[in-house]
Amino acid sequence: MQEKLEFLLALAREKHFGRAAQVCGVSQPNLSAAIKQLESMMGVPLVDRGARFLGFTPEGERVLEWARRIVGDMRAMHADIETMKLGLKGHLRIAAIPTALPVVYRLTAAFWQRHPEIRLSIASHTSTEVLSLLENLEADAGLTYLDNEPVGRVAEVPLYRERYYLVTPRGGPFTNRPSVTWEEVATLPLCLLTPDMQNRRIIDRIFQEAGVTVEPMLESSSMVVLATHLRAGRLSTVMPRVMAEELAMPSTIETVPIVAPDVSTLIGLVVAKRDPQPPLTAALIAEARAIAPALASIA
Repeated sequence: MQEKLEFLLALAREKHFGRAAQVCGVSQPNLSAAIKQLESMMGVPLVDRGARFLGFTPEGERVLEWARRIVGDMRAMHADIETMKLGLKGHLRIAAIPTALPVVYRLTAAFWQRHPEIRLSIASHTSTEVLSLLENLEADAGLTYLDNEPVGRVAEVPLYRERYYLVTPRGGPFTNRPSVTWEEVATLPLCLLTPDMQNRRIIDRIFQEAGVTVEPMLESSSMVVLATHLRAGRLSTVMPRVMAEELAMPSTIETVPIVAPDVSTLIGLVVAKRDPQPPLTAALIAEARAIAPALASIA
């Protein structure tokens, strides 16, 4: 039964019978036959079929919800038993929004102090992708915004607040200022993250609340791209203070707090709601809670 549900989840991720079969390491006829057996067991069609995969029926969407819970619990059970036999070992997958990447190492460093044999994978994703990866069992934990857009059915560990600074070439109109307003920032040529990033949506909303709109000279999904263009000395950006510090900007670049309004957003660890949690995820949650007071002071 678990294998059939795994096939269904792969089809939901890949949206293509051939790719789903390849991911699962089976032939396409075998995957199709297994899903048809699942449909026969349920007594309803689960997949809309044509010449290609068209989507899931309403019943299929409901079965997908159950499949995620059942497969997640089965994997957690196997991991729990393996931990009882061999100790805490394995591989933990973390998805993080770009602006949280400078903070991830603080969590992983503390985690490795207690669990040095755990392998980690860390990938940068939009906040929407982080939640999707958790839901589809493709990530074990995520770092994302907690108080701006709905995060869905997840367990949360608040970590720190993201506060926004103008990062701008020294010698510009706001050099040596103790602070600037969002309205003033809007007068500069800016480079910003792309609109699919929640950080950008937050910044756009604040500009709108300040009564201004911005049209960036450059948009990118990569903080590295923004940083390299900042170093060129023509553009400015809005960036969380912790990221500006971790990028180690040259002395030709300065950071200035942005006020009026003074805004912050909450960043935290999110995991799928499950009781009990898989051992590796539970260990990461415990470490996140332990270091949260220290992280709260960095923003």
